[in-house]
Formats: sequence, C-alpha cells, structure tokens
Amino acid sequence: MGNLLHDQFAHVPERISGLVDLAYNLWWSWNSEARILFKQVNQQAWKASVHNPVRMLRDIPVEFLNRAAENPAYLHRYDIVMRRFKRYMTTNGTWFSQEFPEHPALPIAYFSAEYGLHHSLPFYAGGLGFLAGDHLKEASDLGLPMVAVGFMYSQGYLHQHINPDGWQEGITESVDRSAAPITRVLDAAGEDLVVRVEHIDPPVYVGVWKVQVGKVPLYLLDTDIPCNDSHNRGISSRLYTGDLEQRLRQEIVLGIGGRKVLHALGIEYSAVHLNEGHPAFALLERIRERVERGMDFEEAFCAVQATSIFTTHTPVPAGHDVFPVDLIDRYFRTYYPALGIDRTRFLQLGVHPENPGAGFNMTAFALRASAHHNGVSCANGTVTRQMWNCLWPGMPETEVPIDHVTNGVHLPTWLNHRVKDLYDRYIGPTSPDWLSEHDDPAVWELIDEVPDDELWDIHLHLKGKLIHRIRERQRVKWATHSGGTSNPAAEGAFLNPSVLTIGFARRFSTYKRAHLIFEDLDRLKRILNNPWYPVQIVFAGKAHPNDNDGKRVLQRIYRYAQQPEFGGRIAFVEDYGEQVAQYLVHGVDVWLNNPLPPMEASGTSGMKASLNGVLNLSILDGWWIEGYNGRNGWAFGDGAAPGARNTVDSAAIYDLLEKEVVPLYYNRSIDDVPHGWVKMMKESIKSNAPRFSSRRMVKEYASRYYPSLLAGAVAERARTPAAKPRPSVWGPRGREGAGEGSE
Repeated sequence: MGNLLHDQFAHVPERISGLVDLAYNLWWSWNSEARILFKQVNQQAWKASVHNPVRMLRDIPVEFLNRAAENPAYLHRYDIVMRRFKRYMTTNGTWFSQEFPEHPALPIAYFSAEYGLHHSLPFYAGGLGFLAGDHLKEASDLGLPMVAVGFMYSQGYLHQHINPDGWQEGITESVDRSAAPITRVLDAAGEDLVVRVEHIDPPVYVGVWKVQVGKVPLYLLDTDIPCNDSHNRGISSRLYTGDLEQRLRQEIVLGIGGRKVLHALGIEYSAVHLNEGHPAFALLERIRERVERGMDFEEAFCAVQATSIFTTHTPVPAGHDVFPVDLIDRYFRTYYPALGIDRTRFLQLGVHPENPGAGFNMTAFALRASAHHNGVSCANGTVTRQMWNCLWPGMPETEVPIDHVTNGVHLPTWLNHRVKDLYDRYIGPTSPDWLSEHDDPAVWELIDEVPDDELWDIHLHLKGKLIHRIRERQRVKWATHSGGTSNPAAEGAFLNPSVLTIGFARRFSTYKRAHLIFEDLDRLKRILNNPWYPVQIVFAGKAHPNDNDGKRVLQRIYRYAQQPEFGGRIAFVEDYGEQVAQYLVHGVDVWLNNPLPPMEASGTSGMKASLNGVLNLSILDGWWIEGYNGRNGWAFGDGAAPGARNTVDSAAIYDLLEKEVVPLYYNRSIDDVPHGWVKMMKESIKSNAPRFSSRRMVKEYASRYYPSLLAGAVAERARTPAAKPRPSVWGPRGREGAGEGSE
C-alpha cells in the first residue's frame, strides 16, 4: 500500500501496520480469521464501524491499537493471519495455473454496472450486483486472471426509509470515501488519474478509484470531479437513474470510458465479459480502436466478437435498455464515421427484429457483438433462447447459440462462520481441504456425520441473532430520532425466536409477487396465529425509486404488518442491504420465493440460505428447478396454472405450510430437536452447496470459454502489430498523460 495511505494511518503502531494493508483488500470480508483480527482490537469499535475496518482504523482511539501491539496473544494471531494473507496474494499454485498451464495468463476484463461486495461499498441494487461481486471473489480464490470495471456511485443506490403509512422514501447519503476500502488511482506524476471520454459534448472526464478484491483489481469510474460541469458530475451519482438520457450517458461512460481507463492503466487482457447489457458500449470502443489501426469494420467486428462473452439475466423488459434513435444520434453522430460505417449500419447493430422502430436495444447489440452468450440457469437459458431466436432467423430454437451457466454464490462470503466451524469439526478430519474442494459433491456427503442437536443448536443461535439484530435496529432508530418508533409490530418488535420463521427478501418488483402469501387473508391469519404451531414472516427489500407499483406492494405488506389481527407475526426490515441479507440467510427457518414464472433468472438468495441449512419453499423457476430433489425443501407451481395464477400458487403455499412445513418443524422428540427437519436441512446442504457455488460457476465459465477466447486474442495479436501509444489521458489541469495502446 502506498506511503500516502500509511501516512493517513500513522497512528497505527508499526508492529501491526499490516492491518492497514489488510483493511484495503476485501479478502478480509470473506475470511473470518481476518475479521476477528480487527474485532479483537476493540469489539465496540468494530461494531461502531459497522464491520468496516477502514472506518474502524480511522476512528479508533490510539490507546486500543497500542494495547493490541503489546499483547503477545494478539500478535501471535496477527502474524498467522498476515502470513496467510501474504501467501494468498503471492502464490502461483492456483487452480487456474494448474488447469491452463500452457496459456498465457492474460486477464478477462469484467464489466458490470453494479457490484455487491460489502455494505461499506453500496454500489449494488440486488442480485445482479451480488453475482458480480461473488464472481470477482471466486476468480481471486481460483487464480483466474481478471480485472473489473464499474462505477463509483457517490450516492450509492438507495437508502430506504418507510413512512408510518408504509410508503418507501429514498434517502440520499453520500458515500464517505475516506472510510471505505477504496483508493484513488494516480498517474505517473502522482496526481489523480483523469481520463477523457469523447463523444459527449461538453466532454466528460472520469476519475478512477480502485477496490482490491483479493487478487482482482476493480476500477470504479467517477464523474463527480471538478473538471466536469454540474450535469456531467451527476452521471455517476446514482445507480440506475430513471432519466433515460442520463442513463445513456452512464452507459457510454461505463463502456467507452471503462475501456479507455484500462488503456490508460496499461492493462492488457484477452477478452471482455459483460454482465448484462449496460456496459456493452465497451465492445464498440474495442471495434473503433481496431478500425483506427487499419482494420475494416467487419474484420474488427469479428475480432471483437470472438473475444467477448455476454451474460444476460432477466427476461423482464425493464432489464433491457432501449434508447431512442434521436438520443443515439445526439451522442454517436461523430462515432459513426470513426467506426468506418454510416448511421444506418450503426443503428442496425441495436435493432430488435420484432420491434425495429423501438430504438437501439443494448441486449440485441451485445448478443450480436459477442460470440459467447449465456443465461444464468438452465430455465433462463431456455427462456432467453425463446426471447432472442429472432436474431437467428430460420434457426431452430434449440440451436440458438445461447447457452447457460447457472449462477452460484461465494461460499466463504455467505457461509456463517459458526456453521463453517461445525463443518470443520465433522468434515475436516476426513477431508482437510474441504473448503478448497467445496464444489466436489463427495465432500458434502460427510454432512451426515454432524449430530442433529449440534446443527440445530447453531441454527437456533443464528435465528436468535437475526431477531436480536432486528430489535437492535429499532433501538438505534429510537435513539437517533429521540422518540419511540411509531410501528413496533411492523418493524419486528414482537418476533419470537421459538416460532417457525419464514424469510422473504428481494427487490420489490411486481413480478416477484411479495404479496402472494396475502392472497387469502383469513387462511394466512389462521396459519400465523395457530396457538400450538405459530408462524412468523420477515420481509425485506427495496423497490426501485421510480417503481411506484413495487412501492405499493411494499406499502400493502407494511400495512398488514401493523394490523393487530396478524398478532405481530409479520415484520418488515427497513433498508435491506448486504449486512441484513447475511443475518436473514443465516437465521430464518424457511426461504420463500414465489416470482411469476418464467421471470426468475436464477435467484441466488435461496442458494445462500441453503448453505446454512435454511430450507427453500420455492416456485419451480430459476435455480430451484435444478436444485429441488424432493427431499431438500418444498416446490410448487410446475407447469401452467389453470385459472388465476396468484390464487392457485398461493393455495399451494398454504397447503404446503399446513400439511408439511409446519408439522415437520414442530415435530420434536424428547430432546426438543426436530430430527425430520434437521434431516431435510442436511439434504439441502449436501445437494445444493457444491452445485450452486461460485467455485463451480467460475470454473465452468473458464473451462467453457477461456481457451477459445484466448485463442481469438492470440490469433489477432499474431496478425496485428502493436500500435504506438496515443495520448488520451488528461490530468486534472487538462495536461495530457499516459496514452492509448493496443490490447
């Protein structure tokens, strides 16, 4: 870490100064031993920082640091963790190096509009971002060479406040960059690196921040810098703006600007991986560079196509950006000739064949400009082929070149450390390297060795932590506002840790059908208020700021939670984010998922829950079609539902709760352990943990695509001489700096 950063933390004693380097690498966020290292300096400081070591080291009184630096027991743990960290960062014996020893390790450039890495970096809206974050973490663990590009959103996504009447309000809260694990990227002269993005008038300049995700660098673009005018400064202020023109400008900056930033940093890479269509203009810029070097457009297009992967997620129309032609003309009129084509050919790149007058479709363009395409589950692959068969006219749907790589979750991030310790005790003796081999199904057969009572006791502990956390949030809210909360029941004050607890937490889009379980209110009240077998439900999630329909669904649920006839057994947790998600996927008994089929792309939250023994009650859509085996949870909704879909699906949920879920949970033996329930927990862990891990997912991406991507890159280099650098980087005073070169 640079001297400037260490100067900022000069109060940290030299003996433990490695804590600063550790704090600025998110490796600590998925390694419990590293987190404990910070926690043991001072538990209250760790809690006050909201588990953010940069904030903690900045704010903690130096006396606590001095005390730790003089404590032999602490120093012993510190030395072990720092050696482990150094070994992780420097070892060459990775899965990737062993699997691809003959290939040069040129990285994949991964582009995404959002990344869910840790709540101290609120640059995510939902599952798309967490998928991207887990992808980077796993690439680091496997040694897959990767560099990532995204946005430094100065106001994050959305801080949610629920009014007493249940209406969601968005609270603006700027990211405190001095207390986040990010560093400013500097140029060769030691000044803030600033890169110019052409094709926007007046020109846009981006500053660059870096997040170190283990071995993977993530570069975040920031337009909120003094050399931009006020309109341009706002381009990177907030994720997924509802202003269509500003959204187009965002995507120009992310794609074209992100591409230029990698050039400015001198980073060579073999291919680009697009996570959804938002950054697809990066492919345009790759084409333009080749045209500038002497290729004709079609040759350049094919070269870029051969070295590009496009992962598409949602079938929901709102997930596929379409920009009017007049907006495209406004920003790309000088770009057309730079590509060596006319306006008509350019616009054809983004035409949806079934709706040619709609505008420039980013998904249609990304599919055309990449050779490798995939959905994020088997079902999603099928739906995506149906949606985009029109791009390959005359081709049978089954042969449409859109594959699938089912999503997975980063096990070290989402597995609770107490559950991991339990697995260590019972899997470890037989399989000492189980954590590094956790995508091997044979490893997980050893879960049967875990005593039922131990697994159950840890689960009850985690449920107690969840409910304590919900109540603690109420206390903080009360203290902050110097008055009592107006809706204690709606916010979880009356939750009971001994009651069967269902969790529902996701983005509040209408197709997610958060309200489905309220379809028959009388029947739901009977289920929740059964005096012998009660049930409670915890909801969490945010509606998009411009999605009033989603806000109305949220409001409806919040109002139900306030009604005394539900007995305080419905709660809504405000401001859902990564930290709340951790508590929920660790602590509820059942994870409920009931989107309208076939709209669910994958649904990774249920995977996270299953790692920790939480059982899924899910409609057969997304990942659960692949995950459900009849013994590891509950499923409903297969095939087309006759009549009103909501009525049929809600009745199926009620039937499962009344006839199977609730009786199984409360069927206790003399030791007060529901052995039938625990058996299903073990089956869920065994069947889901290896198949739906990001380790399996990233290995699948690498094995399926990397050799051909690299072959395309190597072939192009063999026939294309390297270009001489040309200036394209501007310092904060308009001074030109480093330049643009070949890939």
